[in-house]
Amino acid sequence: MKAILATSAGAQPGDTPVPRPEPDQILVRVGAASLNRADLSGVAAKDGKVIGMEWAGEIAGVGSAVTEWRPGDRVMCTGTGAYAEYAVTDRGRAMRIPDGIAFEEATVLMLACQTMHNAIVTAGRMQRGETLMIHGASSGVGLMGMQIGKLLGAGAVIGTSTNSARRSRLQEFGADYALDASAPEWVERILDATAGKGVDVIVDQVSGPAFNQTMKTCAKLGRIVNVGRLGGSEGVVDFNWHALRRISYTGVTFRTRSVDEIRDLTALMARDLSAAIAERKLRLPIDRVFPLEQAAAALDRMSSNAHFGKIVLSVPA
Repeated sequence: MKAILATSAGAQPGDTPVPRPEPDQILVRVGAASLNRADLSGVAAKDGKVIGMEWAGEIAGVGSAVTEWRPGDRVMCTGTGAYAEYAVTDRGRAMRIPDGIAFEEATVLMLACQTMHNAIVTAGRMQRGETLMIHGASSGVGLMGMQIGKLLGAGAVIGTSTNSARRSRLQEFGADYALDASAPEWVERILDATAGKGVDVIVDQVSGPAFNQTMKTCAKLGRIVNVGRLGGSEGVVDFNWHALRRISYTGVTFRTRSVDEIRDLTALMARDLSAAIAERKLRLPIDRVFPLEQAAAALDRMSSNAHFGKIVLSVPA
């Protein structure tokens, strides 16, 4: 099959055998794959493996222990080896694509919904009426987080972005307030927006040296969920602020989760969000669609940070 491999020359087209599903896996004929920043690390590995972690397509085969899926089902998935004509994943890492939604639209939804539902609902424990801030909101995952917060009854949704053009669009995706986190007064503006209380749930995609400022925007007994480190993986922490606000801080990643954990979080996400996905209440803008063989150009566009929304690879049948 045709695939995009991580080589010493970067992301390159190549041929590789069609993967075989293990007993608990499904084999999917890929119709479209979505780019994610983690794919850049996959390219850098130069290990000859197929790149990509998110795709949509039609099931072509199932493992011997799979009973809930069958060939012909249209699914959106997360896993590994997405930039290819075929990919396999665990039976619990797929979600049915509603009728009328194309593969290019579906492929951008799965990882963002998994990540943000888990961060907001499970780790963040957001209750209806509480305030939610997505710190670093102009990414695809961030845009989805604001929409999920609004859907699930957040009292107010705050999105931050240091890019003025992207910040101007955050209200299209659920933000009640769109703030520049690089502005000197941004903490005061958030406190003003919350009548001095601070934010109940913060999904932090920035981290780094700015973390103390982030803590200052948090309410007493607030929850900060770390899902990204765009500002850096290290910083000096003022533990006095952490203690004074009695903040609960949780870090989340897929890399250390078991198969059962990912199955559970996917099932919870599908329970809460399937209807909204089918009704197109949750959506992500598609910046550009590239053919599979132009994956290197698509990755370059993502790396240059020139896009708003998601970049997609189309995989023709």
